[in-house]
Amino acid sequence: MPETNLIDKGQLRVSAVSTEGNVPIEDATIEISSTGEPDQILEQITTDNSGNSDTIELDAPPVEYSLEPGDTQPYSEYNLKITAPGFEEIEISGIQILSGQLGLSNVRMTPVVTQTPAYNPLVIGAHTLWKLYPPKIAEAEIKDINETGEIVLSRVVVPETIIVHDGPPNDTSAANYFVPFRDYIKNVASSEIYATWPESSIIANVLAILSFTLNRVYTEWYRNKGFDFTITSSTAYDHFFVYGRNVYESISRVVDTIFSNFLSRPNVRQPILTQYCDGKRVSCPNWMSQWGSKSLGDQGYTPLEIIRYYYGNDMYINTAEQISGIPSSWPGADLTVGSTGSKVRQMQEQLNRIAQAYPALPTITADGIFGEKTRQAVADFQRIFGLPVTGIVDYPTWFKISDIYVGVSRIAELQ
Repeated sequence: MPETNLIDKGQLRVSAVSTEGNVPIEDATIEISSTGEPDQILEQITTDNSGNSDTIELDAPPVEYSLEPGDTQPYSEYNLKITAPGFEEIEISGIQILSGQLGLSNVRMTPVVTQTPAYNPLVIGAHTLWKLYPPKIAEAEIKDINETGEIVLSRVVVPETIIVHDGPPNDTSAANYFVPFRDYIKNVASSEIYATWPESSIIANVLAILSFTLNRVYTEWYRNKGFDFTITSSTAYDHFFVYGRNVYESISRVVDTIFSNFLSRPNVRQPILTQYCDGKRVSCPNWMSQWGSKSLGDQGYTPLEIIRYYYGNDMYINTAEQISGIPSSWPGADLTVGSTGSKVRQMQEQLNRIAQAYPALPTITADGIFGEKTRQAVADFQRIFGLPVTGIVDYPTWFKISDIYVGVSRIAELQ
């Protein structure tokens, strides 16, 4: 991409944790270079005691390139080299920076166990709206599970982790990745739509990705065919997942807010297999057009109005009955100064356990009373983990606390 096109700015923040214990890595060094000039270091930054780097600005193409289909790549690409004493080096090529958007690169570093550590550079594939990938093979949006006799879950459950097969189903050489559910949805959405789009368009697309994925989970689609994974990274069969890619803060925020939602039709228990296409290079009648959803968002359509425009007026938003792998369910209302009870105490105990791994977090008294010290601890937690800093335990904050608590306490081992 010619340098003259890089006239806007995007942002990048890197976070580093260890694969052992999910603890933050302090003083990791990140070197950033352009993919066009990999030997010229543009920035060198380090991580703090929470494993986070400073947020830095990087050149990006004009935002207009990502708002309409065109012949110019709408994002710039950078290389990351991450090193830390005692850990294997990580190199990522192709980090995608969009104008006006904060990119989040969350890396998991493996402790060195041999004198010659493995060297496996990660290469981020092009965005699906920029490069033409194999189009989706049409499927029925509702699986006829009664006739086939397939085993399905008794209820819609948001899993803690899903297994992503990095290729078509029958590619036995492809790797399987164990990915936290929300991280998977964020990855797919960041790979398939642009974070510069209207929020209602982003929400509509995230809902379609969520519903499709939860249909695969609910019907145990691939396991019932003899495979040992949940979903694939093939665009012909499922979604485009790119191991190691950066996600965008605006998309991450949406996913954290609605990750337990899916799309339903009346009298159908299973989440709907909501298929879609880009709507420009590939046409898909009766499915959602990604570029079309962007246009509707520009016109002021709500997420549900966008969904119904493509899938019909009998589609509605549902919520999963159960979220797997968390110590306790959402209390049903925000926790804030003045809140009391067992949910407050549980949250305080979890923050105290997290503080053992994250020294920037203060230790508080777990007395079930949400006072000023608890509010400050919540605000510090939100700051460390990139959430809006309010000091209020809302839905995204509650589940993020649960996630990090599970990780550092090793209640559930994420592979």
